Amino acid sequence: MSASPAPSLRARLTTWYAVALTALLLVYATATYLAVRHQFREQLDQQLHEDLETAQEALRPTPSGAVEWSGPRHQSDGDDAPSYEVWSTDGQRLHRSGSFSALPPAVSAVGSARYDTAVARGEEWRSLTASTTVGDRHVVLRVARSEEQLQHQLGEVLMVLMLGLPLVVALAGVAGFVLAKRALAPMDHLASATRRITAERLHERLTAPNPTDEIGRLTGVINEMIGRLEASFDQLRRFTADASHELRTPLAVVKGIGEAALGRRRQDNEYEEAIGSMLEEVDRMSSLVDTLLRLSHGDAGTIRLNRAPSDLGQLVREATASLGILAEERRQRVTVDVAEGVVVPVDRMVVREAVTNVLDNAIKYSPPGSTVAVRVSREDHHGLLTVTDAGPGIPAEHRERIFHRFFRIDEARSRDHGGAGLGLAIAKWAVDMHGGEIGVNEAPGGGAEFRILLPLEAAPGTHGTQRIPTGVGGES
Repeated sequence: MSASPAPSLRARLTTWYAVALTALLLVYATATYLAVRHQFREQLDQQLHEDLETAQEALRPTPSGAVEWSGPRHQSDGDDAPSYEVWSTDGQRLHRSGSFSALPPAVSAVGSARYDTAVARGEEWRSLTASTTVGDRHVVLRVARSEEQLQHQLGEVLMVLMLGLPLVVALAGVAGFVLAKRALAPMDHLASATRRITAERLHERLTAPNPTDEIGRLTGVINEMIGRLEASFDQLRRFTADASHELRTPLAVVKGIGEAALGRRRQDNEYEEAIGSMLEEVDRMSSLVDTLLRLSHGDAGTIRLNRAPSDLGQLVREATASLGILAEERRQRVTVDVAEGVVVPVDRMVVREAVTNVLDNAIKYSPPGSTVAVRVSREDHHGLLTVTDAGPGIPAEHRERIFHRFFRIDEARSRDHGGAGLGLAIAKWAVDMHGGEIGVNEAPGGGAEFRILLPLEAAPGTHGTQRIPTGVGGES
């Protein structure tokens, strides 16, 4: 049984708005009702106080010891008419007018007053009792008014609130739905515009009326994502084209050698020479495929680093020694100036490969008889490795791209040196994975100066095996 589809965001916003508004209106209606009831009760108590003052002025003693009303005749009937009772201190009723009748009030001190609520003849009455004097006699005076009218008025107020609440909530729900629709309209436009952007239209960008509001910020984030996707697609296209180009050349050479060898009958040594040439090209292709496979593993995040404290100077000496024969063939001199105690927590084999690639690049592009200077020092909290050559240098516009895969400043010259354009990309990947930086500047005496910075101290918990979280190289 398939699950029912989730309600739309517009419906959820409208529901949340209606529920929140209902809760607020219930609180408001309750507070309003309580405030009105309190106000009505205060008005009733004020009337009782005025009735008490009127009664105190209008009551007079009679010669027989009773009490009579000497003021203007008051209305004794009707819901609004007050009721009066005069009681002696021993509990005898001396005077009564109106329909209110209850038990004798408690005798209290002269001048004190007390409000009470009682039920008489099926109605609730509000009364005010106070001690007073009529002539020279102490009596207890009680005035009362029916709360029937007050209850009726409160009922009307309550009815208005209860009947108006659903209507207000319904109108608010409709208004909330309209407002939610208008508020989410840019989202619909954004979704439609995003849907039109395909792999062939990644150069397009989304627009927002207000780039500073929430929709505008979301649009900016989506545009940044599209930009990253566009760069990745461009890198993938370049990578595919460059890899195909790199593999096509040795394959063409192998094919040409094979066709030439089969073109006519040859001596055994000629066949051996042809097979040897073919094997050289196969070795070149194998090396290229292995490098590409390693880059692919790096992009997938499956390569692991085995960090351990390593002496950067010793590591550089080992890399320099491994390239000594290449420098001797070109009659070059490699000088090494190493500061002691520059220890970096790195994967020794990975960083050595990076150093080897940078040093190999410097030797290849330096003229015969020149000097390649290698120096290890400290810079702030980093170990610094500089490799300075006497080659033609790298133009400023190519200094960032030199670390891209398959990038060559001079295609023909690079192929003559046997490079595939991946050495510096591998070096950048290795340095980046260790939290370092690699760059190239113009050397003071001409040529290029490569700089590699590696942190001297690793963050807690980074020793041991670490999975590489990002891709390999600069742009692929």
